[in-house]
Amino acid sequence: MIRFPAEWEKQFAVLIAWPHKSGDFTYRLESVEKTYAFIAKTITHYQKLVIVCRDDEHQEHIKSLLLDDHNIDYIQAAVNDIWVRDTVFLTVENNGQPQLLNFRFNGWGNKYPYHEDNALNHKLLTHSPFKGINHQDIDFILEGGSIESDGVDTILTTRQCLLNPNRNKDLTQLDIEQQLLQHLGAKRVLWIDQDNLAGDDTNAHIDTLARFCSPTTIAYTSCDDSNDRHYHSLKRMEAQLETFRTATKEPYQLVALPMPKPIFDEEDQRLPANYANFLIINHAVMVPAYDDPMDAIAAERLAECFPNHKIIPTPCRPLVHQYGSLHCMTMQFPESAFQNGLLKL
Repeated sequence: MIRFPAEWEKQFAVLIAWPHKSGDFTYRLESVEKTYAFIAKTITHYQKLVIVCRDDEHQEHIKSLLLDDHNIDYIQAAVNDIWVRDTVFLTVENNGQPQLLNFRFNGWGNKYPYHEDNALNHKLLTHSPFKGINHQDIDFILEGGSIESDGVDTILTTRQCLLNPNRNKDLTQLDIEQQLLQHLGAKRVLWIDQDNLAGDDTNAHIDTLARFCSPTTIAYTSCDDSNDRHYHSLKRMEAQLETFRTATKEPYQLVALPMPKPIFDEEDQRLPANYANFLIINHAVMVPAYDDPMDAIAAERLAECFPNHKIIPTPCRPLVHQYGSLHCMTMQFPESAFQNGLLKL
């Protein structure tokens, strides 16, 4: 029996890949590293953090910013991008044993170079806590940000991403569903028809749009400004969510997350700032913040979804300049799948 744990379950660690001066954030590296430092220090207060860095020099630089190595492991490996949500292992329980799933990655549909990102997982396997844990290489293109698990039997995703011919062009929707059911242990897939947010180049990843907060609760990106370009499409998505039912045939509790005021880059391109890209860790939920009045409203609504978690507003405005946010740059690993890892550290 295979089960894909939900994000709110007890975690062993979170992994991030630290940006560097020759990467995509070159022109705003200082502000991005401040965000990374905040995220790193917050995570280590609650659980272990694994940081992927380039080399000894990069590692020492990171240490100088964090000052404290408490609860941190470093792994040196090359990456093309820092968006590890889409490149690093997905973790399942297979008959009670941990299994790391290495899906193929093709640069979000051959948009960007991806050789190092696609090779990253095999490099991780030579380091603790991944060393010695069973893994499976799967000849199927899948990004972690494109799927949501309720931890029981349901996967939530978008047709615009998973059915896009730039991923698995020869597979039908039924074929793709079978892949998800087989490898993630799900019994059903809930499909949303929704275009990507402006500036999002993932072909509409679900983690920018709708997220499970429990097996019966979904928080979703909403828009009440009829002049906003997203207004009509997000209203249609809301209507779709209202038709979905839980495994026990009940409607989901739906929690609307507002959108911040539009953020634009230097070329006047709108960036994909949203609050659905939150990260759940042990005893806390880190919520993107963009120096916007909607930050407080999003945090308040998510606090109602997670009454036993501390809500931590997390500065993410610098991150969206590379078209991602908090959830995109992180990958959590469930404690239930890393008992061996706990013993090795």
